[in-house]
Amino acid sequence: MDPTLELLKELTEASGAPGAEDEVREIMRKHLAPLVDEILQDGLGSVFGKKAGDPEGPKVMIMGHMDEVAFMITQITDEGFLRFQTLGGWWEQVMLAQRVKIQTRKGELIGVIGSKPPHILPQEERNKVVQKKDMFIDIGASSREEAMEWGVRPGDPAVPICPFTVMPNGKFIMAKALDNRSGCAAAIEVLRQLQGVDHPNVVYAGATVQEEVGLRGAQTSAQQVQPDVFFAVDVGIAGDTPGISKNEALGKCGQGPLILLYDATLVPNRKLRDLVVDTAEELGIPYQFDAMAGGGTDAGRAHLVGEGVPSIVIGFPTRYIHSHAALLHREDYDHAVRLLAAVVRKLDRRTVDGLRS
Repeated sequence: MDPTLELLKELTEASGAPGAEDEVREIMRKHLAPLVDEILQDGLGSVFGKKAGDPEGPKVMIMGHMDEVAFMITQITDEGFLRFQTLGGWWEQVMLAQRVKIQTRKGELIGVIGSKPPHILPQEERNKVVQKKDMFIDIGASSREEAMEWGVRPGDPAVPICPFTVMPNGKFIMAKALDNRSGCAAAIEVLRQLQGVDHPNVVYAGATVQEEVGLRGAQTSAQQVQPDVFFAVDVGIAGDTPGISKNEALGKCGQGPLILLYDATLVPNRKLRDLVVDTAEELGIPYQFDAMAGGGTDAGRAHLVGEGVPSIVIGFPTRYIHSHAALLHREDYDHAVRLLAAVVRKLDRRTVDGLRS
């Protein structure tokens, strides 16, 4: 397994529910440390490395997010079942009968998401989607006391389980938390590509916390850095699976990184968009455009910091996000890393000032 796959495996298999990103943060710190001059952390736990090319140059921020869609235990029933709150956007259709890992003060517990079985439902109920409020996590406990003896407390996080898998063609990767450990890995690998290379700026690259529950870490980390340019590196919806029309999702796996034109939180800086596109075309890097009527990324919060920050989203079309298992095309990832590193090398003071005019 090459270094990129090893990094993606390590990051995706780590547990990192919103507000409980500790395990991912330590992995980020480990990989950032040899690549940067200094590692910084904000009060919520977002972590990023600082690498100075020109110490007097503009501040360029490149961020993935560490958290994944997950669950929080809110109640232990008398019978030992666990009620939960979803963290991030979950669709009920993908939740039932899926295994989860609960992080308790005594270690990890494995459970399964259950509900009333269809065999005993009236016919009219069987064709309805089971609501989140009617689901629970079964850890095999016989009582509240037994569950608590095993270490479970309300407030404990739970994350999906999916082993990192390289698919037979060697190009697709299947894993949990590709949204957005792929962006975390990309931020690290951009720094790797900048080693020994002149760049006319100061790069801050790393990952935020609590993106899935309101873009919270983007706000605090950007306030700390006060960047001149912000790049969110995140996944986008792949539109190449059965049943999706060509206008519903524009990105297709294997056809290049996504440049996001619009979402509910951000209209990207047009001059920065042009710089990204021009750089891709100069280097022969394939790219795709995408636009989403809903949703948002860390750029949506970061671009509002201070007097306003020119921002854009570079991403990867990804299948089945916000579920237990997603698929990402390796070439889209590699091209995005190469493109980001090339754009960073162009961001001198004059170019960055020109983004604001």
